[in-house]
Amino acid sequence: MAVIQETFDGPWMNLGVDVFVGHVTPERYRPGIGLRPGRDRPDLEPLVPGLYAALYGSIAAHSREGLNVVVDVGHHDRQIVAECARLLEGLPVLFVGVRCPIEVIMRRRNAEQPGREGYYALGTPDDPLPLPVQRWQTEVHSVGPYDLEVDTSILDPAGCAGAIRRRLLDGPPPTAFERLAKR
Repeated sequence: MAVIQETFDGPWMNLGVDVFVGHVTPERYRPGIGLRPGRDRPDLEPLVPGLYAALYGSIAAHSREGLNVVVDVGHHDRQIVAECARLLEGLPVLFVGVRCPIEVIMRRRNAEQPGREGYYALGTPDDPLPLPVQRWQTEVHSVGPYDLEVDTSILDPAGCAGAIRRRLLDGPPPTAFERLAKR
């Protein structure tokens, strides 16, 4: 996200999940769109579709004003992602799947990045791979297909941004989100 904002031409607005959950969603309704599959917070489940719709409505509004938008958000519900895709119909969307082996994810989480304390479930000696992390890893890529996939265990942020830039410049035109909207 930061590399795209810093190096791509024109303004790139960050409207990702961390911004939406950390700065827009009232604390008592968190994690909101960051809610993981598994019905851990049944009290929040009814709010999640509306929260996603609000986020994607904002993304569409920014794009219609001529601003580029970069969004780091995961989906695990095909119905919600189809509704979100419909909100972006007619707008230029590159749907990128960001992958990483779960072992690398847990190593990174357990290293506790400064400023990200408390954001993620960590492994413990008794539970090295928490169930919410397992469910997320299984479900988050079930909504595909993607226009492009990158693997953060192979590419650093600049490499991922470079792959995205090449795909935007060289094509083919993105179609994945359009296909999702028609579901």
